[in-house]
Amino acid sequence: MSGVALEHWTLFDRDPGAGSATDRPDDGIAITAPGDVYQALINAGRLAHPFQGRAEADAAWVRDREWWQHTTFKAPALASGQTAELVFDGLDTFAVIFLDGVEIGRADNMFRRWTFDVTNRLTPGKTHTVAIRFDPPATAAPERTLPIWSAFTDRISRSRRNAMRKAQFGWGWDWGPDLPTVGIWKTARLEVRSPARIAGLRFATLSASTEGAEARIELALEAPTGARVEVTLTDPDGAVIFRHEGPAEASLTLPVHIDQPRLWWTADLGAQPLHTLAVTLSAEGETLDQATRTVGLRTITIDESSDPDEPGATFFRFVLNGVPIFAKGACWVPASSFVADVDAAAYTRLIDQSVRANMNMIRVWGGGIYEPDLFYDLCDQAGLLVWQDFMFACAHYPEDDAFAASVRIEAEEQVRRLRHHPSLAVWCGNNESQAMHRINNDMAGEDGLLSGLRLYDEVLPEVLSRLDPETPYRPGSPWGGPNPNSMIAGDVHDWTVWHGIPPIPDADMIGDFQSSPEGVGYPRYAEDMSRFVSEFGLQAAPALETLERWMDPADLMPESEGFLARIKDEARKADAMMIPVTGLPTTLRDYVDFTQWCQAEGLKFGIEHFRRRRPHCSGAVLWQLNDCWPCVSWSLIDWDGVEKASFHAVRRAFAPVLASFKAVGDHVELWITNDTRQAVVGEVVVTLETLSGGIRGQWTARMDAPADGHHVLWRGDLPKGDDLVLHARSTDGAFDRARWLSAPIRDLKLPAARPETRISRLGPTRLKVELQAEAYLAFVHLTSRRADLRFSDNHFDMVAGETRTILIEAGSPLGPDDVTVRCWNNRLES
Repeated sequence: MSGVALEHWTLFDRDPGAGSATDRPDDGIAITAPGDVYQALINAGRLAHPFQGRAEADAAWVRDREWWQHTTFKAPALASGQTAELVFDGLDTFAVIFLDGVEIGRADNMFRRWTFDVTNRLTPGKTHTVAIRFDPPATAAPERTLPIWSAFTDRISRSRRNAMRKAQFGWGWDWGPDLPTVGIWKTARLEVRSPARIAGLRFATLSASTEGAEARIELALEAPTGARVEVTLTDPDGAVIFRHEGPAEASLTLPVHIDQPRLWWTADLGAQPLHTLAVTLSAEGETLDQATRTVGLRTITIDESSDPDEPGATFFRFVLNGVPIFAKGACWVPASSFVADVDAAAYTRLIDQSVRANMNMIRVWGGGIYEPDLFYDLCDQAGLLVWQDFMFACAHYPEDDAFAASVRIEAEEQVRRLRHHPSLAVWCGNNESQAMHRINNDMAGEDGLLSGLRLYDEVLPEVLSRLDPETPYRPGSPWGGPNPNSMIAGDVHDWTVWHGIPPIPDADMIGDFQSSPEGVGYPRYAEDMSRFVSEFGLQAAPALETLERWMDPADLMPESEGFLARIKDEARKADAMMIPVTGLPTTLRDYVDFTQWCQAEGLKFGIEHFRRRRPHCSGAVLWQLNDCWPCVSWSLIDWDGVEKASFHAVRRAFAPVLASFKAVGDHVELWITNDTRQAVVGEVVVTLETLSGGIRGQWTARMDAPADGHHVLWRGDLPKGDDLVLHARSTDGAFDRARWLSAPIRDLKLPAARPETRISRLGPTRLKVELQAEAYLAFVHLTSRRADLRFSDNHFDMVAGETRTILIEAGSPLGPDDVTVRCWNNRLES
């Protein structure tokens, strides 16, 4: 197979219906494929960057224009039997394709490949012209009448996003801007191929243990008589552990047995050995086609058996290579609003940050995109399981034959593309559609069926039964039990905290919707008895320096129109979170500090609760890891890559061995939660002291936490007052220090103090920061005007007498003046 990459195009726009495939205007601008119209306009100086200042609204005109892209290529000579095809791996979204001014096809789904046979249209050596017209989605989407949920604010009728196969978040979400994209968003090429090809290749691990693994390789071949096929499986060291050579039959199934296999594990449980599967199709000594896949030896299932200790409930736990795991992770949204912008460095950084946060799972959310190959390759290498939603979210969807057929092709292509990845853990039909429909029916007294069930209950399961039967499938998320969001089975989205949605212990919501501080506060996580929590979270602002990079200086106030435009959820919701914990902010720095403290403390509280419930709860996948633009959101990592306080709180709460305090009436217990496969033993010192460092009590306890289990090793009176901290440390460093504050931070009598600081160079791009505390220091954190710094630790408390050493790395030369040390005790001074 050979071809010509179609990378460089010219872009221009017209009023809808006014353009022509033969137009070559003087005002055309350069655009690449992959590429995005917004970015091309920014580069040409026709559009202010929509992320900068208040420029988002100024880009609204882009969606209503008719956009044209054109390019040329020289036609190659074709050998006998060869075909030439124009191949577009992604067209966003309603496109008409022309060759030399003649229409050759149309596209209406951005999630699939489009191929057009042009064999008989080419003249060898001649320069041909390709033109593509992209029509405005609002007018091009077919007229489909779909129900509207009366109990929710209608955010769909204007965009009609659910009537088309296009990234759903593009018209805005409660964390994303209103910037629907357009253009050739994936690679484009002229592809020349022979009639012989490897039409299908599948690898599946059927069983795996340290003693042996059984796998299966399936091939679909289109080959001439007498052709041969060679298949090899090579281990990470290059040794061939399986080889087959024989006739190229149309369909071939090869059983594979491997002694003492090197199994693929998540980052917290082991190594990630990757094997290379290579297939060569040949005839008479000539190679006709080749294919390779990087695979791992592992099995993944979901245990939904009855929970004997909680009658009426079932487990929901992932089992990797026969080992039940506690899933620790976050939901992933597109890494940029401009989905054609696959920044390899940003993807690499985000996956690395996920592993640094002690995560073992990423959930690809259904309102975004099927991520590029790079994303899944990185997850394979890093040991992150992928929960993969199909791209449907929070809506009714059409069920007509044409729409279902388009979805079927989309699903077949994506399943074939992704099924070999060892990181792929589960397919999921959609995000929240069943759950929102049930809430709507309950609130509005309706009983109609969800439109879209044909897709989740018929189309997608049928595709998976043919193409990837080993990988588990869920019709939606949340899903399970007598209510899609029931706590007794399946997975749950806990939005009691923050959104005030009533909890659903069994079949029905209990209580009313809430908006008060008590009704939406993070202590309500303690009410959650779910099996697996696949969404939960609280909002926080990004770093102040990130806001300063993207906002107009005049808007750097919490009540400014420019700042409020970066809060896509209800702007005042955060007040209910802050009032009982930090009080309300008066400056933008206050807003950043207060929301980041609340988010960090809330996620810490929730994760500790969920992990103490293992095995009844077997997963905490929070909302959300990342941002698609600079904004206030639920993310742990802001758009510029800066880690919020919550990132480090989550990193500590997801540590393999966790110490946490749990309030029980007027008492408090110290729990050790051990997610490793070995018992953890040692000595723990529990100390009650004043914030100025006076010891009120100290106890020593023996820790003996079994593998994948818990140990409640100490119980005492709940500290009361406004100047006490209870903390626990392991004498051998088995876990991070646990702490319990006697009052919310707004009421604590923190001493006026700051850490003694010493900063030294370790190299041109590395610093060491040594800190020492003379009294209790809250919310110690290191900041920088630079976004490229990575801190080994950040956003922590220090008890009197404690020392900490922080290592900092940067992408370019770094000096002590690039870093500022702050803490809550002297917050108003900095």
